[in-house]
Amino acid sequence: MKYFDYAKLKDRKWPKEVVNYVGLIHEYKGKQQLYLKQKEEKLTKLIDLAKRQSTEASNDIEGIRTTNSRLLKLMSDKTTPINRNEEEILGYRYALKLIHESFEYIPIKSNYILQIHKEMYRFIDVTFGGKFKDTQNEIVAIHENGVKEVIFKPLEPFETPLAIESLCEEYNKAIKEYGIDPLLVIPIFIHDFLCIHPFNDGNGRISRLLTTLLLYQSGFMIGKYISLEKKIQITKQEYYEALSKSSNGWHEGKNDDTAFVKYLLGTILAAYRDFEDRVSVVSKKQSALEMVRNAVHQRIGKFTKSDIIEYCPEIGSRSVESSLKQLCNEGLIEKRGGGRSTYYVKMK
Repeated sequence: MKYFDYAKLKDRKWPKEVVNYVGLIHEYKGKQQLYLKQKEEKLTKLIDLAKRQSTEASNDIEGIRTTNSRLLKLMSDKTTPINRNEEEILGYRYALKLIHESFEYIPIKSNYILQIHKEMYRFIDVTFGGKFKDTQNEIVAIHENGVKEVIFKPLEPFETPLAIESLCEEYNKAIKEYGIDPLLVIPIFIHDFLCIHPFNDGNGRISRLLTTLLLYQSGFMIGKYISLEKKIQITKQEYYEALSKSSNGWHEGKNDDTAFVKYLLGTILAAYRDFEDRVSVVSKKQSALEMVRNAVHQRIGKFTKSDIIEYCPEIGSRSVESSLKQLCNEGLIEKRGGGRSTYYVKMK
């Protein structure tokens, strides 16, 4: 049977990069808390955007998709699911909503993880929602060319319930008794959870929901404003590589999970930096044109209208589009491509 011992983390020596990540994230956390005390009301649209992106991206990583127009309607309760993909997307939305609204009241225990899984499958006619796996499964990487690669064989079904209980128990001890920084414990917990792979389906999505839950409970609220799932989606290949590298020797307790710790901390740090950038745009009283101009100045390389909309949550799509047209007329940017492939580049 697989048991966990997080007490050893108290004496673990971490690479300088990990230590720096932890320090910077704590620094950004302090800045975020200071801003939220002053201007949280300005971020409503940023919260809505993060929820939509998290729901879309976490499902997209698993190949579960719908059209953008359908997604918007599902997120705003203006339609009902018409297929299995949309049922799964809507289920994730409800599970994420549960975490956003009740994270303080969700203990890290086996039965609560089962309830989150059940919530995610609330719209689907399956028997495994809220139950641990009953067949062996494998962690599979789906590459951009569609090729699947088996990168890890998890625990057997009969080992799973006790392993999850042990994992939750050690996580709670690490946070409440051992005094280990949550930023170090959370990535290790998530990595161990993925190695157990406790469900027939939905393990990746549940791991991302748990990441948000654990961060919230430790005071790191970045996922409320910037989608961590979106950042994982963008760096999906690096995600799989870090998971694979960190899992080598896991069954024997000889693995080095540093790669996954670095990956997840880097993702969290990138989200905090994005938050600071977007806050600098929305915190000032500016016209739509000036907000878009400032957002453009912060971009490197090519960007799309959607990229600018993310940075300017207070203004609508039409205002962003007209502002981009004005900046093109000024010669600050240039429009390239066409249709859905349209993008912009800075000229000055």
